[in-house]
Amino acid sequence: MKNNFIQRAVTGALIVAVLVGCIIFSPLTFAILFVLISSMAVHEFCLLVNQNEDVSTNTVINVLGGVYLFFSFLGFCMGLTGSQIFIPYLFLLIYLLISELYLKKENPVINLAYSMLSQLYVALPFALLNVLAFQSDITGAVTFNYALPLSIFIFIWLNDTGAYCFGTLFGKHRLFERISPKKSWEGSIGGGIITLASSFVFAHFFPFISPLAWAGLSLTVCIFGTWGDLVESMIKRHMKIKDSGSIFPGHGGILDRFDSAMIAIPASVIYLYTISLLK
Repeated sequence: MKNNFIQRAVTGALIVAVLVGCIIFSPLTFAILFVLISSMAVHEFCLLVNQNEDVSTNTVINVLGGVYLFFSFLGFCMGLTGSQIFIPYLFLLIYLLISELYLKKENPVINLAYSMLSQLYVALPFALLNVLAFQSDITGAVTFNYALPLSIFIFIWLNDTGAYCFGTLFGKHRLFERISPKKSWEGSIGGGIITLASSFVFAHFFPFISPLAWAGLSLTVCIFGTWGDLVESMIKRHMKIKDSGSIFPGHGGILDRFDSAMIAIPASVIYLYTISLLK
């Protein structure tokens, strides 16, 4: 038990150090890190679903699709290319659809469903990090703003830590017992309070959006990050597995570590676009 806790703590500290360091250091390290995470996450997802006897997705094509989608968003958000960069990705999606006509597999519709899920659920959220990281000013110049993608992960970590601590101490009312028996309303509220408080620290050091906007972003991450956690738990329950992988000792797989981000990132993009339209 003690060794497992130490293993989890060391692995967790390394994950945080690498993630924070690569996000802050430069656009290049940011891009390298998340294209690697995206490709590994899609690969892990495809391996998981292909364990079912009636599923056979094309892992290589799905991984290549996730990588291309990330670089397409990167190039578009940096102003290096126009929207035509997405056309090859559309061809890839069309290929996935048409190929099932000729492969003569047992369950082509299920294969298609999981392939599309690998793109929508796994690859797209990481690609959308580019929308948060690169913004253009009134002159059209694009700048790398690490604060927004960094804040998403810090909010997720604080929410998870707060939920665990408050849930352990005060948890009595189950949040979603059918999917995750250990989560409680008390833990979720405690995690939300801690994350909300941290948003004012971000507002102090990164005042490019208002304190109220930072507070709204933190709550968006809390709510949708919790749903992201539950969605991945639902998928694992359906597949009757405990962890999505074993790449992180004591922490499971890529999907286990980034489950909250899968829904929190798209929700944050929607939130930030909405408040910019409401100004």
